Amino acid sequence: MRRAREMLIAIAMSDKQYALDAYVLDTLMRDLVGHDRRTSAFLIYLSLFASAEVGFARISHVQLAERTRLSKRSAQDAVLHLIDRGLLRAAESGATEVTRYELLSPWRRTAC
Repeated sequence: MRRAREMLIAIAMSDKQYALDAYVLDTLMRDLVGHDRRTSAFLIYLSLFASAEVGFARISHVQLAERTRLSKRSAQDAVLHLIDRGLLRAAESGATEVTRYELLSPWRRTAC
């Protein structure tokens, strides 16, 4: 069985490191930024990836906007774009609950 390539990303001014599928930088970045012209969607994807625990993140649009320095509206649009592209799933528990996001990796094939 072939292991997926991963890249190690170190965020400047932080001691945190993240193992990121090579696909995210090799293909997804070009697709979202170049083809879709949605740089904000790529930033939101990376921010959710960094804050996710076991593939899930609970974060508000305001928090996403603050982390990425985007407007709240741009963060909302980027989230919707990622959902439409099948890269993100959102679930709300209630009107006052923070949205729970699940990062999806449709490029990974599961063995039957």
